[in-house]
Amino acid sequence: MNKRAILLILFTLLTLFQAHAVLKEQDLESTLSILRTELTNYHAELERQSGYMKSQQAAIRDKLFSIMGQSNQNALMLYSQKPEYVFDMAYACHEATEQYDDFKKNVQPFRLLIEKNKAEIARYDYLINSLSTMNVSTLSKKAQTDKSVCLTFAVNIRHTLNDNSNQFKDYINYYQEIEQQLKALNDYANKRYKNIQSGIFNNAGENYFNILTKFRTNYQETKEDITTKYFEDSNAESQWDASYIIGLFILIIFYAVIAGLINLLVIRFLIPKRFRTPAFISRRTCITMTTSVVSLALLLGVIRMIFFGQNFIIMACGLLVGYTWLLGVILISLLLRLSGEQIKSGFRIYLPLMAMGFIVIAFRIVLVPNSLIHIALCPVLLVCTIWQWIAIRHNNKNVPKSDVTYTYISLTVFLISFVCAWMGYTLLSVQLLIWWIMQLTCVLTITCLRGWLKKLAEKREYEKKDITQTWFFYAIYQVVLPILSVASFLLALYWAADVFNLSDKIWDIYREKYINTKWFAANILSIAEVVALYFIFAYLNRTIKAFLKIHFENSDLSTAASRNIMAKNVVQVAVWGTWLIISLAMFHIDNTWLVVVSGGFSTGVGFAMKDILENIYYGISLMAGRVKIGDYIVFEGTRGRVSSINYTSTIVEATDGSIIAFQNSQLFTKSYKNMTKNHGYELDILEVGVAYGSDIKQVKQLLYDAITALKITAKKREVKIVLKEFGDNAITLKILVWVSVMTQYVDDGRIMECVYDTLNANNIEIPFPQRDIHIIHATPEQMETAANGGAI
Repeated sequence: MNKRAILLILFTLLTLFQAHAVLKEQDLESTLSILRTELTNYHAELERQSGYMKSQQAAIRDKLFSIMGQSNQNALMLYSQKPEYVFDMAYACHEATEQYDDFKKNVQPFRLLIEKNKAEIARYDYLINSLSTMNVSTLSKKAQTDKSVCLTFAVNIRHTLNDNSNQFKDYINYYQEIEQQLKALNDYANKRYKNIQSGIFNNAGENYFNILTKFRTNYQETKEDITTKYFEDSNAESQWDASYIIGLFILIIFYAVIAGLINLLVIRFLIPKRFRTPAFISRRTCITMTTSVVSLALLLGVIRMIFFGQNFIIMACGLLVGYTWLLGVILISLLLRLSGEQIKSGFRIYLPLMAMGFIVIAFRIVLVPNSLIHIALCPVLLVCTIWQWIAIRHNNKNVPKSDVTYTYISLTVFLISFVCAWMGYTLLSVQLLIWWIMQLTCVLTITCLRGWLKKLAEKREYEKKDITQTWFFYAIYQVVLPILSVASFLLALYWAADVFNLSDKIWDIYREKYINTKWFAANILSIAEVVALYFIFAYLNRTIKAFLKIHFENSDLSTAASRNIMAKNVVQVAVWGTWLIISLAMFHIDNTWLVVVSGGFSTGVGFAMKDILENIYYGISLMAGRVKIGDYIVFEGTRGRVSSINYTSTIVEATDGSIIAFQNSQLFTKSYKNMTKNHGYELDILEVGVAYGSDIKQVKQLLYDAITALKITAKKREVKIVLKEFGDNAITLKILVWVSVMTQYVDDGRIMECVYDTLNANNIEIPFPQRDIHIIHATPEQMETAANGGAI
């Protein structure tokens, strides 16, 4: 009987404790009549369930005895472990703590049932007392009968509940006994866990130089440990004997060979010829290896289900499935990202890590004694380090830079692990290796997915499509993949800890508040959650802005740019403000402290940033519709096109090519001309003079026809030519034309050129100022007077 069955039984018991309450009826007699019906039904229900309840109570008792037996088994396993057998000790500690955690989860419904039963007994005590002391002199005979029946049923029900409660007392005793034993096991296991953790990070054993100097002695100790652990004769059969271990590895090797042969035959002979392209042929070996690894993983799952009762096989198959995942991810990643010529080089640079991973997993499966790990790990790490270096040197030019980077990190991890093992931190060395193997598996999985999505985007040309067609793709690419990258670090540490059965402890480390003050609290999980939310809100920010841009362009293209800038700023404030509020809540920022600090900060910033805030306010007002990007404005003698508007300033590209930034407060508080606000045309007044005596009507008609023929003026506003004045040298005419703001300077030049050509072609004189000089000659007398120095 499993946990679900117990929960089902408890739920059935709880459903029997119905309310059976009556509400205020017309009178007391009606209330008694209804209560009689309720109690009759409840009593009948209890009678019908009595047989079923007895059998279910027996099942609960058997389950409690089963839990007690398992607890005794875990106690014997845990207390008999030698401290130097770290893998064995970690496995026993995990079994003990896991059973205690499961027991605490499952005992809660039972305790709830006990409390519910006590409350029901107390309720019926009150009901019996009320019915017993009720005055019946004023009641009718039927009401008196109902009252007597109600009292009888209430007493019977109360007796039944009391019997159940007495039965529960026995169960409570069992539960308390089991709980005490499991708690003692859990406390002992946690102490051993702390010793294991201390051995990993703090307590170093003998360094490898001392081990080599006493190699003969250490070798004898290791040989004795191996003999005692795996080959000692015992009359009792154990699931952890050497025969089981050897048999499991033989079985796995056999199935691996079978899987490889089947996949080799299928890929070489059963694949249709149309699929045997040169690219397929060059990748055929890697494809065969990949399918074989996947097949082996499935076979391991089948073995685990077949040998369900064998704890060793379940544990070993679980670890090997994780290792086959590493192999499969590496091979699939090579297939998807590398060409046929590069695959061999890629496989070679990852092979040392795969080999080291298998060795470490094998150590974990067979629960290798510490003495063997101390002697064997350093030479193995040295060989793998040299192997990795040689593989990088010979193959780094034929693989992508990302793979070279990963293998250099692997080489660094090998070196650090070797140094740790040499200094005596053997368990820390194993932990580092396991962590990097799991981390690389996650990284390659994400890299493979990222590469596949990138190729999909290039194939479907997502960069050229709008957000309405690509939002889901970018949700995967910009949100899911980064969040998986963050989660991969936590998962890799979790799996590395699980090698020593410290997975439960790693969650405690994640939840531990390393910063825990009155104003602020943070742990690893909260930091990871805030980072994950950053990617979500960054995607929302980009996506909402893209959708709004499309909306504005479809609704009104002329105002789309300015409205988009304003909406973009509002969206940024809203999205990132929400992210900040959620992040502060996750870090348990105290609201009082936040209000006080933000209030004082806002006051100081308000005085210091008065001008900036004023510009921001005017910027919002301008973006609301007064000025939009693309408008031509004239301000303080400067004429140009508005290129951008932000919260503090407006950028204008002047007609002379210069870029001028005006503060928003200047534009808002002073006069400026928006030349494109209405229709995009402006009135230009040009002047020309003709000689006196010219036919003014003819001149006006000629100029009107010529200018209109240029087709550069507004169609709805005709050209007007009027007489301005009679000047000293000419009759001045004014030409009133509406030209485009965008081409005003060019259009004015074309019109003046047209006027000049038209007047010349019709022999109409354009006069210019002239002066007549008259020379008066002096008489002989005047010349003589001047020569004598006199006045003429």
